[in-house]
Amino acid sequence: MPLPRTTASRAESADTSAALGRLGRLGLWVVGHGKLVAAVWVLVVIGLGVFAPSVEKELSGAGWQAEGSQSVRVRDLAQKHFGGNASHAIQVVVHTTDGTLTQGDGPRVIAATERLLRSDSRISQVIAPTLGASLSPDGSTAIILAGAGADPNEMVRAATDLEKPLRALSSPTVQVDPTGSSTLWADFNKANLSAMLKSEMLSWPVTFAILLLAFGTLVAAGLPLLLTLAGLVASAGSLVLLNQIAPVSIWAMNFAMMFSLALGIDYALFLVVRYRAARARRGGSVGQAIAETMDTAGKAVLLSGATVLVSLSAVMLVPSPAFRSMAGGIMLSVVFVLAATLTLLPLVLAKLDQRINRLALPWARIGEHRSPAFARWGGQLWRHPVRWGVGALLILAALAAPIVGIKTSMPSIKVLPESASARVGYDAVQHAFGPGAPGTLQIIARKSEAAATEHILRSDAGIASTMPAIAAINGSGLSLITAVPTVDPSDPTLVTTVDRLRDELPPGSLVGGAAVENIDLKKQLDSSTPVVISVVLGLGFILLLIALRAPLIALIGTLLSLLSTAAAFGVARLIFQNGIGESLLGFEHQGFLDAWAPVFFFAMIFAIALDYTVFLLSSAKEHWEKSGDPRAAMVGAVAHSGRVIFAAGGVMVAVFFTFALSGPLPPKEMGVILGVAVLLDAFLVRLVLLPIALRIAGRAAWASPRWLRRILPNISFAHE
Repeated sequence: MPLPRTTASRAESADTSAALGRLGRLGLWVVGHGKLVAAVWVLVVIGLGVFAPSVEKELSGAGWQAEGSQSVRVRDLAQKHFGGNASHAIQVVVHTTDGTLTQGDGPRVIAATERLLRSDSRISQVIAPTLGASLSPDGSTAIILAGAGADPNEMVRAATDLEKPLRALSSPTVQVDPTGSSTLWADFNKANLSAMLKSEMLSWPVTFAILLLAFGTLVAAGLPLLLTLAGLVASAGSLVLLNQIAPVSIWAMNFAMMFSLALGIDYALFLVVRYRAARARRGGSVGQAIAETMDTAGKAVLLSGATVLVSLSAVMLVPSPAFRSMAGGIMLSVVFVLAATLTLLPLVLAKLDQRINRLALPWARIGEHRSPAFARWGGQLWRHPVRWGVGALLILAALAAPIVGIKTSMPSIKVLPESASARVGYDAVQHAFGPGAPGTLQIIARKSEAAATEHILRSDAGIASTMPAIAAINGSGLSLITAVPTVDPSDPTLVTTVDRLRDELPPGSLVGGAAVENIDLKKQLDSSTPVVISVVLGLGFILLLIALRAPLIALIGTLLSLLSTAAAFGVARLIFQNGIGESLLGFEHQGFLDAWAPVFFFAMIFAIALDYTVFLLSSAKEHWEKSGDPRAAMVGAVAHSGRVIFAAGGVMVAVFFTFALSGPLPPKEMGVILGVAVLLDAFLVRLVLLPIALRIAGRAAWASPRWLRRILPNISFAHE
């Protein structure tokens, strides 16, 4: 709603805006065109919000693959030329505890299972159990193969739709359990959705309580949550629409909801605190307060959002659909949250004005921007930098030490609850056919080389058994050979077997299968991680350099982020690789960290770390521009931004740790690693080490060569 536009106020606005920066002028424009801005946001939220409820159903459940890899080529060829007998086919395990499947309820249940599978248009063919291949020697366990007649994402949906009716075919003596990679992802997504909903229910009240303590009033505490919710609804609807163009992983929404909730609250917190302080000063108008807020805190938020987007964009370098869609989903949600913060929030602040301080807590100090407690803390750091700096470094070094022995691998079947269909079927197959049976290898070779390929497979020490070659159904001249490894699909020695076969099999032969797709993705992640980390660090430094025009402190601010990241992964190794505390957190450790964690979580941690870095250093630069005094810059930055960083860090830690309390293993890893990283980064790095770095560097922190100043834009954080 626009403020009253009298002739005097228009003149005042014109005089004021002439001296403002672009964001200050944006704030005044938003306030002056309140009805238009409000109408646009209502249309955006309602228009996109219509699609939001279907986000969990529409988004894809697969995509965890290395594009262009040999295993993906095998999967595509198997679907096209071998009736869907590919890695994403659905395997239905039928098991009896009473004799064999050739008697009693066995024949009836198998026949009913085959009929149900044939009724689904996404199933290309149904292959009945055969003795020596998919029927166990004792006749108690059979595997019915439902060929993949659609892409992996659609087959995950098929597995989701078929699982309940398939399990309903079980009798008192015969159990039916679908399994395979598509069912595994269907079960995992279902368990993950339940965990995410539980975590969100826990995080919202905890977040509100922290905001209430930070703001001191109910109205101000609720404002960030409402604005963040608007951004999340819009981003959820956008992901559904984007999925119509290219498959978007369901994890994109999961990460986006968690990340944007925390980040959106940070941004709103920064702006609301600055606005309340500006309005508390005598003689200031609403317009002046909005302009000051946008030119200072708004500028920091915009630069922070840019660093977050740049950090996450580096994940796009990983050639995997799941990774790219996850990064894209988070980036999209950050854009919406950033847009809401810089357009909708100024309008709401102007509309509420002093009413934002209603329903205050008795001890609340309304409108106080400079925190006396954090001013004292800044003075303490200035007087005793060595004492506090060494202490913080020792804590971070001790926590980071375990990172030396960290191991990574793709998630095993242990990420699923023991009652999940995919895990029950997996265990039954392994018990009946051997440890490697759930992760069979698929080898595609030229028909003329099939005999030689079979001979090499049978003589390999890593292969337990080999099925006869199957000729392509469309005369392509290809053959498909299925081989059962001697080890579990998550056993590291399987990598050696696959590498050896790829070297020894006839030229042109391709080795794939669900387990091999994981191996290929792991190799791709191992090769991509150093590149992504280097790009994130480089781009982060460049953005800080542009914002601060000070190469030394920009470099220090970038490198300090590595300390909290290393410490977080050191803690993760103790918990998830060694199993320390697994009973408390309620999971079964795998003996390694999931392979996607280092590259993806590093980008997320670095984005959050730069978020706090921009908040602190932008405040420091504002004080430096006004005083030219290193002490005033350092202590002033801690006094003015310390409380915001402390509260924002508390919100993020609360949000992330709620994900460590429920659900399957990967969300627990996500919650613990990000929660520990934010805890250490906000409270030890940004509120201890970075101010101490400013103290030690002194005037050199803000020095810049003349040639560099000429080419960099002149970004000022001071507001007169």
